[in-house]
Amino acid sequence: MLKNKKIVYFCQECGYESSKWMGQCPGCRAWNTFVEETVSAKKTSSVGSGLKSSSRRAEPVVLKDIRLSEDERRLTKIGELDRVLGGGVVPGSLVLVGGDPGIGKSTLLLQVCRNLALSGNSVLYISGEESLRQIKLRAERIGEFNENLQLLCETNLETIREVIERKKPSMVVIDSIQTMFHEDISSAPGSVSQVRESTNVLMQIAKGQGVSIFIVGHVTKEGNVAGPRVLEHMVDTVLYFEGDRHASYRILRAVKNRFGSTNEIGVFEMRNTGLEEVKNPSEFMLNGKPNGTSGSIVACSMEGTRPILVEIQALVCQSNFGIPRRTAVGTDFNRVNLLMAVLEKKVGIHLAACDAYVNIAGGMKMTEPAIDLGISLAVVSSCKDIIIPDSVIAFGEVGLSGEVRAVSMAGQRVAEAKKLGFDTVILPEVCKSSVGKVTGVNLIYVSWIQEAIRFIMKNN
Repeated sequence: MLKNKKIVYFCQECGYESSKWMGQCPGCRAWNTFVEETVSAKKTSSVGSGLKSSSRRAEPVVLKDIRLSEDERRLTKIGELDRVLGGGVVPGSLVLVGGDPGIGKSTLLLQVCRNLALSGNSVLYISGEESLRQIKLRAERIGEFNENLQLLCETNLETIREVIERKKPSMVVIDSIQTMFHEDISSAPGSVSQVRESTNVLMQIAKGQGVSIFIVGHVTKEGNVAGPRVLEHMVDTVLYFEGDRHASYRILRAVKNRFGSTNEIGVFEMRNTGLEEVKNPSEFMLNGKPNGTSGSIVACSMEGTRPILVEIQALVCQSNFGIPRRTAVGTDFNRVNLLMAVLEKKVGIHLAACDAYVNIAGGMKMTEPAIDLGISLAVVSSCKDIIIPDSVIAFGEVGLSGEVRAVSMAGQRVAEAKKLGFDTVILPEVCKSSVGKVTGVNLIYVSWIQEAIRFIMKNN
């Protein structure tokens, strides 16, 4: 029975193939990533391509002869998604959408299908997990659909390829890649080899026929897309949905984008009718901020070209144990420890015997150094029980010597603070020339963390 089959080992990180198990992958140098799979001993030509070989002689093209047009992208009419994609969907692109179960991947893609279908584009939605009735129930909550959207429940890639060649849609959605299988691969659907070869087939279809294909990918408990890491290298764009599935908001972030920036994010709110765009994320994140409490301050962080204001909360209390506890939610834990060491050494605030908890309210994850000043002032506010006025906002990077260093796009940050009604901004002195004169806002320039602390203590 096993005459035409053999056992091979695949690296889950890079897809490296080996005839025996190894502790370290020779390709990516990762440890303990090899998994065992049974594959067919017969090699196929152009494995996973699913395309017929052509006898045409390939000819190179001169780069300057290639013409680009501005109308190549298709707008999804979902502004937050178009921004993350870099301006719309590129024909022939392969986009991977990952996220936790129930976070809204299928809902968002169904909304994209609806908008493109209403714009006159032919759309094919292929599901390997849900029946046609289940998709119909979800579609009824989103809105009306027309005949340009067609549904298909299929997992065989050869059948899917034949349908795409016959229908010639403008866009295809695969939900999900872990349910698809290639007949030439003997391993089960969802395995490393099946996911890799299935993605290879879809990539050949997208590039060969100019079809935009969106792939839904399951994630592991670590938050990475299940399957080999080479899957992310094969696609053009990788989008991740972040946020708690039980919360109302969702954050769409691009971690790879060959057609745009990877710094942009899209913010959505989950409602009964689907995902709704959040036009002003800063106002949404600051909703419910308490007034007149210590340990709270608003900071500004840049996500791509968009400034986002978030509330930083800190709670400092006397520790009842020999080793104080430190917790950071929404920001880098090591960065919080570094800032607390700076406050103790350079400012003289004794935190060695105190528990400290730092939280970015709203569930946002911010790692930009520009929020250092906000974290430091929140910790001092909680430790000294100082109430920072609600009209104050702070941003700036804090160095190990206690200096407040420059941050990028300081002018856009000040403009966003002014738009939301903040009248006092604490920012680095070195940003003075880039900000210029701003009417209606009191700009407090500081060069050292001590100067910012003296300002909030003086105005308490």
